[in-house]
Amino acid sequence: MILQSASWQSWQTHDDGAKPLVAVQIGKKMCCGVPAHSRRWTMALSSDATMVLFYDFEGDTADHDDWHSNQHFLERLSVPGFLRATRWVARTGSPRYLVTYEVSDTNIGTSRPYLERLNDPTSWTGQVMPRFRGMTRGFCDIIASHGIGLGSTVLVLRFTPRTDSMDHLVDALTDDVLPAIAATAGIVSALLMRPAAPPPMTREQSLRGPDKPMPWVVLVSAYDPAPLNRVASVHFDKAHLCNIGASPDLVLNQYTLAHTATAADAARQMAQSG
Repeated sequence: MILQSASWQSWQTHDDGAKPLVAVQIGKKMCCGVPAHSRRWTMALSSDATMVLFYDFEGDTADHDDWHSNQHFLERLSVPGFLRATRWVARTGSPRYLVTYEVSDTNIGTSRPYLERLNDPTSWTGQVMPRFRGMTRGFCDIIASHGIGLGSTVLVLRFTPRTDSMDHLVDALTDDVLPAIAATAGIVSALLMRPAAPPPMTREQSLRGPDKPMPWVVLVSAYDPAPLNRVASVHFDKAHLCNIGASPDLVLNQYTLAHTATAADAARQMAQSG
């Protein structure tokens, strides 16, 4: 039996002073027996799909940031289906950069306008792209989401589920871990991202070399770093995550917001400059 769900809200109060937890199920068709990790909750971002990149940069990072903000953002946000671009910088350690693009669908990765853009890199891109190092890149479906919007700092967990425990791990993250994180005071949003098929090789990618495959990602956003430290210690303990089904090759980083823009911002800028 297939049911058309109605949107609903559930408020949970906490004796420990944590904020109320809001869970809103989007009006999607649901079928009895659908796995828990196909459920949808509040849309923290502007869509339920994203492109994610992690990488370092050789030399003066000011060269990267100038190009990225003043040309690359405009290029990507002019491609149909790209909704918002956001650059984050690591608080410590590597990789230095996290870039997220909110997109209308993961199929954007094989769309004609996107591939045409990547197969015709500008001269500035040709100068900058060979200095990229250790690129991990891919499109992801957001399969669980709590909260609304993005704060100024994020905690990012990269992981790979064990094949024999994938459903158990994803259910635990979706039903238990993410709601508990989202209920923590200071947390803005928490998302679980499942990697889609890797995008095809392009001329732009050939300038920097092959990309590493995208793992699963949990992104937790806050307006202050302090709650992220608590989330890391309480919810992202390596032994616990491995016990519920994650492979031991976990990567945990914190990033701060550097620049964000929407497709509407880019359109206005190009109209004014054109």
